[in-house]
Amino acid sequence: MATTFHTIDDLDVAGKRVLVRADFNVPMKDGIVTSTTRIERQAPTITDLIAKGAKVIICSHFDRPKGKVVPSMSLKPVAAALSKIINKPVAFAEDCVGPVAEAAVAKLKNGDVLLLENTRFHAGEEKNDPELSKQLAALADFYVNDAFSSAHRAHASTEGVAHLLPNAAGRSMQAELTALSKALETPTRPVMAVVGGAKVSSKIGVLENLLKRVDTLVIGGAMANTFLAAEGKKIGKSLCEKDHIPTALKVLEAAKAAGKTVLLPVDGAAAKEFKAGADYRVALVDDIKDDEMILDVGPASVEAFKAVLANTKTVVWNGPFGAFEIPPFDKGTVGAAQAVAAATQAGKLLSVAGGGDTVSALNIAKVADKFSYVSTAGGAFLEWLEGLELPGVVALAVK
Repeated sequence: MATTFHTIDDLDVAGKRVLVRADFNVPMKDGIVTSTTRIERQAPTITDLIAKGAKVIICSHFDRPKGKVVPSMSLKPVAAALSKIINKPVAFAEDCVGPVAEAAVAKLKNGDVLLLENTRFHAGEEKNDPELSKQLAALADFYVNDAFSSAHRAHASTEGVAHLLPNAAGRSMQAELTALSKALETPTRPVMAVVGGAKVSSKIGVLENLLKRVDTLVIGGAMANTFLAAEGKKIGKSLCEKDHIPTALKVLEAAKAAGKTVLLPVDGAAAKEFKAGADYRVALVDDIKDDEMILDVGPASVEAFKAVLANTKTVVWNGPFGAFEIPPFDKGTVGAAQAVAAATQAGKLLSVAGGGDTVSALNIAKVADKFSYVSTAGGAFLEWLEGLELPGVVALAVK
């Protein structure tokens, strides 16, 4: 990941047209935005550019219209939501390029804001078509990317246009890249990574990359069952990817060879059925019956986690410890999350978390605002954990 990039403080934008790539792919129902979290995260970039006297032009994708105009996937409702957040009128253009967009841009005065229509109404967006990139670049003097959550895609508005205009990272992108760099590229050690979720298969690259970078790898969620099975434990009818037991063994062997610690659950909440309020018992992982499934880590596992955490300086977290959406199987995730939050608030820890389920779990634990940084990016955060280059970030690198 490129860590040297310009910010909007490096650009002289007064009286200039600035194209901001935002990620306004927000939840919407019946033409009304139902969650404005992403818009709020990117509002500081827009308000700072307004304060600097720029003409602010915003583009974003929304949903998957597959290169066709789909009225229900218009960004028009987002203009109204953004207007409320920045307390300023937001004009809307019915297209993101061409005569309609050009005419809307021409009307802008210094400090004005314009939202362009869904970039994915054009097939060239996802194909990273150079012609569409040129048309977008023609609208502006500068390009600012504030959409880390779309940075893993080499699209016309995320990567192509960045090569055609002087560029910079927006405030949200800047915060994200700074936090991620501190967590894995230049961390204060010891470093712990928490990787949870359902499947080992979806996180093989993540596990392999993290093993090279961290001191302790904590494995939770249903994917821990595959590791327990690899160690010869009987896990009853717990979710397990039997065909990935060799993968789990390979990770454990690589960790041992590199002198890294892998922390697996030592006990779990064992239940006979997977439903809210199901009867369960806390059992050691050596004592799971054939008709039981492990649905969460147990209290001894949380204590073991806290013991390692006490000597840790940096935590990167992706994925829950158990079926946190269904009480009582949220206890392990909540307990561990609260311990990380407390250490962070005490100034003992840098904590960076990301991924959809992780954000939901931290919200359930009421600690999302107590971590050092919580990324709302899903795919981009996972690809960063894998150590992959993100095209939208590479394009911002200072040459």
